[in-house]
Amino acid sequence: MTEKKSSEWVDWIKIIVVALIIALVVRKFFFSPIIVDGPSMQPTLHDQDKMIVNKFIYSIKEPERFDIVIFHANEEKDFIKRVIGLPGEHVKVENNTLYIDGEETQETFLEPNEQTEVVYPIFTNDFTLERLSGNYEVIPDNYVLVLGDNRNNSTDSRSSALGLVSMDQIVGKTSFIFWPMDRIHIVKE
Repeated sequence: MTEKKSSEWVDWIKIIVVALIIALVVRKFFFSPIIVDGPSMQPTLHDQDKMIVNKFIYSIKEPERFDIVIFHANEEKDFIKRVIGLPGEHVKVENNTLYIDGEETQETFLEPNEQTEVVYPIFTNDFTLERLSGNYEVIPDNYVLVLGDNRNNSTDSRSSALGLVSMDQIVGKTSFIFWPMDRIHIVKE
């Protein structure tokens, strides 16, 4: 009888160890939680929103315009911003309008909707890619231009301290808010 109980305990320990290893692998390489820190993505994301990061998506495809990405801003801090410009593109904002390669591009995520409930106007100071850090005519290969949705209060690619973001810095994509309960939803572009 004692031998049978001992065998059961060993089986349970094996199951727990395997489950922990699987959980660690999933968190390290596939999905992990992130907490939005600050107002730079308002009205889309709120300070302290909890989200799931898809870490493997960019190993099978490239980032797309308006994806919300998490990236290493420095060794201590990850940022969450929206991809605006892709490699090979020229980006500028003039009179609060985004232009990609000279074509006006709508940013519908900045318009009021049932999730964002915008209560203040979104305003983006005029800029061109040439005036940003690096003085580029087009975004180089393996880089993206990112902006926060709260353009008045965001450290993003317009900042000389950050500049364009290398694909190597990108941790993953996020679009699912799982906490707080009243904000659970998939963020749309």
